[in-house]
Amino acid sequence: MRQPKEVVLITGCSTGIGRALALEFLNKKYQVYATARKLKTLSDLKEKGIQTLTLDILNEKDIKKVLNTVAKEQGKIDIIVNNAGYAAIGPMAEIPQYELEKQFRTNVFAPLRLIQLSVPFLTKSEQGMVVNIGSVSGILTTPFAGAYCSSKAALHSISDALRMELMPFNIKVITVQPGAIESNFGKRADQGVLENIGQSSMYGTIIDSIHQRAKASQENPTPADLFAKKLVSELGKKNPKITIRLGKGAYALPALKRLIPERFLDKILSNKFKLNQVK
Repeated sequence: MRQPKEVVLITGCSTGIGRALALEFLNKKYQVYATARKLKTLSDLKEKGIQTLTLDILNEKDIKKVLNTVAKEQGKIDIIVNNAGYAAIGPMAEIPQYELEKQFRTNVFAPLRLIQLSVPFLTKSEQGMVVNIGSVSGILTTPFAGAYCSSKAALHSISDALRMELMPFNIKVITVQPGAIESNFGKRADQGVLENIGQSSMYGTIIDSIHQRAKASQENPTPADLFAKKLVSELGKKNPKITIRLGKGAYALPALKRLIPERFLDKILSNKFKLNQVK
């Protein structure tokens, strides 16, 4: 088992998974630093005894400032949880270039940069750990979520490489692939749909299906606090699983990818999102 009062830094704690993880780590006696772009969204966490800091993961100066603050106050950093992210929803043939680049900056490049800047601190820990929150969407690609799915697939691959490369320094790298978890994730994704689809979109007749994909993760999702409880419990083990799948669909969706021939899976997913009705 990991030792209590280990120092954990979590990104994206204003809502959903990040917030639930911050509370569960606190419940398990970790020293928790929760971060978000807007500090006021973390006020209730601070009242519960969680340290809160402003962090825009796209700002390297912010990252350095946060790491130095935590290290100065605690003398160490044991665990980094890369949770911050979002989903850009829209057809790949039409999604704006700037939105695609933002998707990868947020979901891929920013987490990697945080890890790179954290390594000097993690090497000094007796039990350094990086936890990357990926997604089953990085395993099973669906229509209208190509930007998001590919960004999570990239994060999974980066985690695989880092896991081997950091092994000599006793730093564990864990990939978490959640299924549907209760959060504001779908609402935020849905709000961006119209920005990613022009008025003359060739998918205009099935725009409701694109909105459906944006909100798919919130169809009877697993409660975030239950997800966090199971994840923190697994991470607290001496040798946690390298890849952790939790939440609705976390095992079923990858199984579809593994067991169903691609041609048939394409048809199933295309019909689900009404691509057979495009006019």
